[in-house]
Amino acid sequence: MSGDTVALAGRIQTEVGELMWVVERAERLLAKAQERHDDDYLDGGALNLHGFYAGVERIFIDIAREVDGAIPAGPEWHRDLLMQMSAEVASTRPPVIERQTHLCLEEYRGFRRVVRNVDTFSLRPARLQELVVELRPCYVAVTRDITAFCDFLAGLASDAEESLNG
Repeated sequence: MSGDTVALAGRIQTEVGELMWVVERAERLLAKAQERHDDDYLDGGALNLHGFYAGVERIFIDIAREVDGAIPAGPEWHRDLLMQMSAEVASTRPPVIERQTHLCLEEYRGFRRVVRNVDTFSLRPARLQELVVELRPCYVAVTRDITAFCDFLAGLASDAEESLNG
């Protein structure tokens, strides 16, 4: 494994903290849309949903580069990266995320593609609201899984330190 696992864990934890801000912002914008009966607030919510998945993907890219030694390429690299994080890499690492977390993230990965490739007039308000409502539980699952992965990284760093000192 290349790179410093302690630094990687620090970067991951920072990114996870920033994801919480994105979740809260999306929820606030949904609340404003509902209170004011104004779907225009949902456009901002859509950008935050996009930002949520982009932040998770940055974490995954960091792990793929530093731990796995390979970032997927090609037209389906976003899908392949998510699948890579759901899989164990033999003798390197356990799965970064559980199957259920993969499934919830798949919803946001697909939505990210819609936001990037469709104008905001084509976004369905009901679907946006549904994704915002489901965002916090998905964030909680991502945080749980990534925290467990950071614990794995801490164990690697501890093992490396012991072998240097022992």
